[in-house]
Amino acid sequence: MPRERGQKVVATNRRARHDYTIEDTYEAGLVLTGTEVKSLRAGRASLVDGYAFVDGGEAWLDAVHIPEYADGTWNNHAPRRKRKLLLHKAQILKIHNKVKEGGYTIVPLQIYFSDGRAKVEIAVAKGKREYDKRQALRERQDKREADRAMSSRSHLGE
Repeated sequence: MPRERGQKVVATNRRARHDYTIEDTYEAGLVLTGTEVKSLRAGRASLVDGYAFVDGGEAWLDAVHIPEYADGTWNNHAPRRKRKLLLHKAQILKIHNKVKEGGYTIVPLQIYFSDGRAKVEIAVAKGKREYDKRQALRERQDKREADRAMSSRSHLGE
């Protein structure tokens, strides 16, 4: 059987980029059970309430919902359990120091398969204020309007 190649995104956290200013991103492996992998391969996961933390020199992912595998038996996994993240020690230390400074949190951005292995992209992020969110929306609308005006001008033949 040929090995899987490329990336297959399972779930993305679109709210994270709206609610947080992303500072650094890291790719981490996930320690999963068999039924969790099967459920992820079926494309079922939710990162909405998920967060990560460092405890005892290890990184953990919590509150990420991976539903029970439909064809699983009595040994199915718990949907919202703590899952260990696989990162280098230096990366864990860097993340921990940043979070310890204050004002920073670790949020998962997406879960995907990279060459057949389950990965999660985590970000060290700072929470946005309400006016920052409005400013970002306003900038995006202005850019969209400018692009629309430029494209309509080119369609008129001027």
